[in-house]
This record gives sequence, C-alpha cells and structure tokens, in this order.
Amino acid sequence: MAKIRLLLADDHAILRAGLRALLNAEPDLEVVGEASDGPEAVARAQELKPDVALVDISMPLLSGLEATRQIRKRCPETKVLILTMHGDEEYLFQALHAGASGYILKRLADAQLIDAIREVCAGSAFLYPSVAAALAQDYLQRVSRGEESASYDGLTDREREVLTLIAEGHTNQEIADILVVSVKTVETHRSHIMDKLGFRTRAELVRYALRKGLLDLSL
Repeated sequence: MAKIRLLLADDHAILRAGLRALLNAEPDLEVVGEASDGPEAVARAQELKPDVALVDISMPLLSGLEATRQIRKRCPETKVLILTMHGDEEYLFQALHAGASGYILKRLADAQLIDAIREVCAGSAFLYPSVAAALAQDYLQRVSRGEESASYDGLTDREREVLTLIAEGHTNQEIADILVVSVKTVETHRSHIMDKLGFRTRAELVRYALRKGLLDLSL
C-alpha cells in the first residue's frame, strides 16, 4: 500500500520531532521532509511534491497563509492542512481562502491529526468539530432569517469590490493602490460597508464575502 507522503512546516523543532514520531508510527503515513519557515516550506513542497503539507499558520519570513497560497499555486496536487494555536474564525476563513483543505488546532493534533490527514488526502475538507458545528449553525440561522436569499444588501459595485479586497486580507493602502484611489476613499467605503451590513469586525466581512461568493476558493 502506497503511503501518504507528508511535509511538516513549523518553526518549532521540538513540535516537528513529536509530530514526525506520531505520524511515522502509522503504517500508511510517511514524513518525507520538514521546513522551519515559510519560504523553505514552499521550496520543499516544490522539491518533494508531498501528498499533504502540514503548515503552521505562524512562521518566520513568510506566513503560513501565504506559504499555503504559494504551495497550492506551484504544487496543485499537494493538499494543505493548517496547524494552528488559533481557534479564531477569522483565521479559519483566511486559511480556506488561501487554499487549505483543512484546519486543526495543535492542541487537538494527537487526537484528530491522523484522521484529518487521511480525509484531506482523500479529497475531503477537514474542520475540527467545534468550528464545523459553529459554521453550520451560523448558516442555518441566517437561512431562517432569510439572509441567504438576500442580494448584496444595498452595496454598490465599488463597495463589493472593496469588501472582496478586505476579505482577501489586503490593507487599506494596498486596496487604495489596487483601485487607484486614496486611502481616505477606501476608509470611507469601508465605513459605509460596515454600516450597511451592520458589522463590527473584519471576520464578519470575511464570512459575508464567502457566503455571497465574492471570494474565489478555487486555486
């Protein structure tokens, strides 16, 4: 039986050693490479073409999110499973938008990581249960309130454009450069968007953009 080939990308050597021992003990898993920062993770992925890359969300030189984007672009056959200390939904949505197939908390790795790897390699998405349940509940509540069938809640074309760029993680300055407008104009659009949608946080904007199909998740 062919083994699932894995790349470990985390800046903590002790954690990598522990994960390597855990994973190599499984008959169908094999750690074929390691990386201690973002650029190395991308380079090793290109070199080794692993089936699954386990990527820490917080790494030196290049974030795990950007490393994920580059790995998925350069090695489309490699699935990415994000390992993180963060249970924040905002990181979850950013990870999915970057092309990750799964997202798991490090503290749950001993219990769920092996199953997550197998599911992701088989082409399924993996979210740790509490997040999956929260997302499902959020969706069902919005359906019951009729929000899912709504249009863009009065947003103009430019406001939807700004919303998409915010959700993709761009700063106000980057958005201003992309749209060739002033930062002040971007801030005004952002304020109008938040007011129209009744949102207070960027995480809410990301969720909204995903629900409305404003983010392209295919990489």
